[in-house]
Amino acid sequence: MTDRTAADDAFKNRCANAARTLAPLSGCFITRISFAAFAEDDSLEIILRKGPASPDVVIELSSLHYVSVSKPPEISGCFIDAISLIHLPKTPRPWPGDAAGRVRRFDGLPELAWLRVLDPADVDVMASIVTVYTAASDDETSTDTTR
Repeated sequence: MTDRTAADDAFKNRCANAARTLAPLSGCFITRISFAAFAEDDSLEIILRKGPASPDVVIELSSLHYVSVSKPPEISGCFIDAISLIHLPKTPRPWPGDAAGRVRRFDGLPELAWLRVLDPADVDVMASIVTVYTAASDDETSTDTTR
């Protein structure tokens, strides 16, 4: 039997860890946003790059409940001014005021992760599955001379 409190805290902890990973990424830039909306396999992937010597950060969100992405103006690069990931608990616990108008709350709605990226291309996503990881950037891979 699974401890219900531990199960409830697992997603909250995943969100907290993701938030800590993303917090220092102001100044990075978005290299790609990919969106797939096919039946239950909906997902959004965002790749952030700091530079060739740093690994890329990949944010994957699925089981999407809300997605808003603004098209950036004609600029080269899309530098992030601010990024945050907030845990949104199940009812009846309250959500931040800004979150309330995006998703209708009801019994049975799972906990959500709320990702907000503010820069020339604003991204606002609420999803019930979130994964954040680092990967070697294409730049770093292309300069590997050990082959």
